[in-house]
Amino acid sequence: MLAPTLAAALVAPALLLAAPDHHEEKASSGATVLFDGSSTDAWEKYTGGEIGSKWVVEDDALHFLGNEGQGSGGDIQTKQTFGDFDLRFEFKVAEGANSGVIYGVVPKKGEPAYKTGPEYQILDDSKHGDGKNPKTSAAALYALYAPQVHKTCPATGAVPCPHTPKPMKAVGEWNSGRIVKTGARIRHYLNGVKVVDVRLDSPEFKEAVANSKFKGWNEFAQPLAKNEKTRIVLQDHGNSVWFRNVTVQKPTLTEDGPLLEG
Repeated sequence: MLAPTLAAALVAPALLLAAPDHHEEKASSGATVLFDGSSTDAWEKYTGGEIGSKWVVEDDALHFLGNEGQGSGGDIQTKQTFGDFDLRFEFKVAEGANSGVIYGVVPKKGEPAYKTGPEYQILDDSKHGDGKNPKTSAAALYALYAPQVHKTCPATGAVPCPHTPKPMKAVGEWNSGRIVKTGARIRHYLNGVKVVDVRLDSPEFKEAVANSKFKGWNEFAQPLAKNEKTRIVLQDHGNSVWFRNVTVQKPTLTEDGPLLEG
């Protein structure tokens, strides 16, 4: 979720990568490893510089210590930029915690990452207030689209099937997240189930933005819609959160594939 002041693989359109560096280790699947359990070399502080000391590597995970930690925090961004991508990651949260994976970000000094990038919400739905609103609950496209399980309803044949609980695991357990961007289409997945599927160029998306806190934010989601090279951001929202097995690769899903694809 947006602050006041992203298991498995992420993918770039043709893997629009920056200049080669030693952090561009390749996974056996052909994915680029962004966090392998030991190195933060693929990351930097939002808008540049060393990542804050509250981002620590422990037990093969990247742990943001939150307000209880000592030292500096702040959002962190990928050093590489991406066009189309398939981002996969695992995450878990502390009780009551709030964080997010913000994507499609074009960093600007003095402007937060969420001014340009939509967000995959990371949350303890049971204890945080945002969990009461489906559009701001875990795996939502924050403040715009609530998670809905994309499967066919036996009775009606409708997709997505309403009133089907999303497959969220308990606080302290690892969940797998995935974000796929192909052209103007965005998909969110939670524990292998697609829960968001929307086109940025659709009247539906424009209406959702117009009826949200993003109304009047002229740059919001525009870099993604224009197929610009953008960055992935992990959010400091002041709460303890863990990430592991963070990778990116070229998408195999197509922009115009069927609703149940993937």
